[in-house]
Amino acid sequence: MAKNNIANPIFSHETAARGWFEAARWPNGPVCPKCGSAKAYATKKAGVYRCASPTCRKDFTVMTGSIMERSHAKLTQWAAAFHLAASSKKRFSAHQLHRELGCQYNTAWFLAHRVREAMRRGGLEPPMGGEGQVVEADETYFGEQENRRPSSQRKGRPYISKHGRGPGGKRMVIALVERGGNVRSFHPGKADGETVSAIARESRLHTDESKLYSNVGKEFSAPQ
Repeated sequence: MAKNNIANPIFSHETAARGWFEAARWPNGPVCPKCGSAKAYATKKAGVYRCASPTCRKDFTVMTGSIMERSHAKLTQWAAAFHLAASSKKRFSAHQLHRELGCQYNTAWFLAHRVREAMRRGGLEPPMGGEGQVVEADETYFGEQENRRPSSQRKGRPYISKHGRGPGGKRMVIALVERGGNVRSFHPGKADGETVSAIARESRLHTDESKLYSNVGKEFSAPQ
């Protein structure tokens, strides 16, 4: 984690972390995740609210109904995990999270997988964009290339591909960004233009010069 972020109290104080999560989830005040009622009041236990609806009256916290529910991890650890996932340019691992938090590896592994699940939103349904909307698309390749057979000529030296960072043996990830709207990324079963063409029939698709999008019947230009 960057040094300028270490001083942020959401990574060291539970009260600050709770306030940060509550402001993000309930910008207008607590909402009961059980019945959806916006009428709730705080109990004597910090962070615990009780629904004021006569038909509900359930206790809940900011973790209820989320991927953090029934977790023993601290909110400061959750905040660090989300921050690391959102700020990493390439990817983050459970080992990296384990080192950053100084927690047990099984806790870091649990947090990493839950955060990835929260960030996943598969497929193109519902379609993004609409009439007059702009959707930007780009792709990357995740994972290691396929292992090559050992060669006696290399004498134990690692294999270096002549093709650089190619897509061979890697999993493709497509990211879609709706101007002023949602961001969605997913791993398609097949990497072709037909897959991406289902974004929205009336959207204007902005891409790079990748051949992936060359057969999509939409107007293209470089992302701006």
